[in-house]
Parts: sequence; structure tokens; C-alpha cells
Amino acid sequence: MASAKPKKKNPRLASGRKRVRQDIKINAANTSLRSKYRTAVKNVEKAVIAGDKTKATELFAKMQAVVDTIADKGIFHKNKAARDKSRLSTKVKSLALAA
Repeated sequence: MASAKPKKKNPRLASGRKRVRQDIKINAANTSLRSKYRTAVKNVEKAVIAGDKTKATELFAKMQAVVDTIADKGIFHKNKAARDKSRLSTKVKSLALAA
């Protein structure tokens, strides 16, 4: 499978070249933040599966801050952020009730 993406041509106009430079920087920043979001959510889920109530509540508080900032920046939709927080909140609370 030697199918590679076709090489894009460089823009001729200076504004186009600047746009490409900016897009590369913005894409890298967004990728990093998206990864941070997913890691925060995964850490809470792992703590819930392990049954560690204190660690889960601690990580959930940190996760909420990360999710809110990323939703405010528009990297993920605010409704997705709210949905993820709601689902994890339910899991953390059920863990507290089970103990």
C-alpha cells in the first residue's frame, strides 16, 4: 500500500503562505489540547473502574477544569463537554453510593 497523500502546492500570495504557517501552529496546539482532554477523561474512568473513590473524585475535579477550558476554546463542542462531565459525574457518584 504505497498510496501517499498528494503533495499540496504552496500558496503564491504572502497572505496564503502566512495562513499555512498559522494553520500548522494552531493544528499542533489543538491536537495537544484534544489529547489533554481525552487523557483527563480516561484517568477518571480508570479510577472508577479500579473502585478508588477518593482518587476518582480528585481526578474528576481536575477533569472538569480541563473540559471547560477546552470547550470554551471551541476545540470540542460545549454540549459534548457537558455530556462527558455528566456521564462521568454519574459514574463517580455511583461509586460513592456503592462504598
